Amino acid sequence: MSTLVLELRQGDLLVVNGAPLRFRNRARVELTSRARFLFGKQIMTPEAATTPARRIYFALQAAYIGNDEERERGLELARDLVAEFQGATTSGLVRELLESALALAQQDECYQALKLVRRVMQHEDAVLRDAEPAIPSRPPSPPGEGAGAVA
Repeated sequence: MSTLVLELRQGDLLVVNGAPLRFRNRARVELTSRARFLFGKQIMTPEAATTPARRIYFALQAAYIGNDEERERGLELARDLVAEFQGATTSGLVRELLESALALAQQDECYQALKLVRRVMQHEDAVLRDAEPAIPSRPPSPPGEGAGAVA
């Protein structure tokens, strides 16, 4: 197996086999054996799991880097969340991505599953952004006030 070298900045978080490591200064880390790890922006906090796709990501994250019990619960929760999302979406692509992500996770390829769910999150963000109503930059003026009003 080849080694993987990670460049981490001060304050970065790295989770290896369920153990969180925060770096106090800039570091270069070399992983010389197979490990379950995420770092930086790949790590989702519970507070950030605010949409259906993000909740799936968070569940798969637990299935990937959690302890044995957390991994089992994470995969079970991901199955339920994927089924719910697939039932609600009209996008065939999203259904395919979620099906593939779940299959990968069940084969213990959770890192690859997380990559697919990140694509679903991007799609979800675009759909939610397009669905937001246009908000005027300032409220309309009451009749008789503002531009063109005669005092």
